Amino acid sequence: MSLIPEKPLTLSPSLAATIGLEEALLLGILGDFLDHGSPQRHNNFDWLEVSAIQLQRVAPFWNDRDIQRITTNLRNQGILLIASAPFSESGQLRFAVNETSTGNEPVKPPSNPVVTRSANAIAQNWQPDAELLRQLAQYNIPQAFALEQVPEFVTYWSERGEPQHSWGSKFIKQVLKQWRQQQARDTRQSRELSMSPDWRPSQDAMEILTRQAGISKHFVEDAIPEFVLYWCERGEASSTWNSRFILHIKKQWARFTAVIKSDAEPRPINTDWQPDDTVYDVLALANIDRQFAEQQVAEFVLYWRDTGRVESSWNTRFLQNVKRQWARQNTLPDASPASTASSHERQQRPNRTGGSRGRSAVQQLTDRSWAS
Repeated sequence: MSLIPEKPLTLSPSLAATIGLEEALLLGILGDFLDHGSPQRHNNFDWLEVSAIQLQRVAPFWNDRDIQRITTNLRNQGILLIASAPFSESGQLRFAVNETSTGNEPVKPPSNPVVTRSANAIAQNWQPDAELLRQLAQYNIPQAFALEQVPEFVTYWSERGEPQHSWGSKFIKQVLKQWRQQQARDTRQSRELSMSPDWRPSQDAMEILTRQAGISKHFVEDAIPEFVLYWCERGEASSTWNSRFILHIKKQWARFTAVIKSDAEPRPINTDWQPDDTVYDVLALANIDRQFAEQQVAEFVLYWRDTGRVESSWNTRFLQNVKRQWARQNTLPDASPASTASSHERQQRPNRTGGSRGRSAVQQLTDRSWAS
């Protein structure tokens, strides 16, 4: 059997809109093969086998994999019956249009495939066939992964009770979606790292905080050990440690500056002085225990009452003191009351010219001399 070279191909616009442009074009070509060939009737269907060479003559713009893809789509839509190995492997297509014939009239492709094929609810024992798994394998989807999706797929559509014309097509879409999500998760997890004790923010992160956000570099440096300790103890992995650190510092800085602005009048400390609640909020951001901070209040008040010193921000001074004590507790296991007392003494060394009145609250807040 041969066809006239360069024979025009016919296409039904309404059919193309219903089942797809490529599918409608190939269905018309296969219909011509049925009209001019010698199909064999079996179970009231007229079957015909065509080769890759025959299809290449009529449709040279498709390769074997294209033919397999389009015929599989037609089968999944319930329009075409296929009884041959994958076309890209065998080079043969044995097919029948999914409508029965009496044997007296030529078989034509259905004019409205949505009407001619039946829709059915999914069976409880539904399983993908070998051809469906082969099609998924073309997307590099392991067969084991595809089969893992079957129970959830069957359960979901059983509960919905919706009939479908092609459960195979639905299954392919579902597996492709799950596979892409799995690949995205794997890619994301491959980039995640656990927090390490020697972690430091990147240069870009430091520039964002110090140059763009205008945050003191000393303030940022002081917050690194607290940030590292917190996430090391939690044991989480992440691919966005720098982003988390930036958000953490910006939040701390906003709270710190709010405390400074609300407490700016120089005065001696009162006997019953207590830090504002915002101070504990700031310390909580640094993962410093509130009970630990509260234990420092009495000694802090006693020391500064004895000195008679005036400060524009006792909240800021207290924040400094608590952070020092917390750092010493976590770095010096033999910290003693003597070392605690010396921390107060460092706050009024003579070599700090001008005292607290000669320095801004932010400078006091970001003072790192205690760390030396």
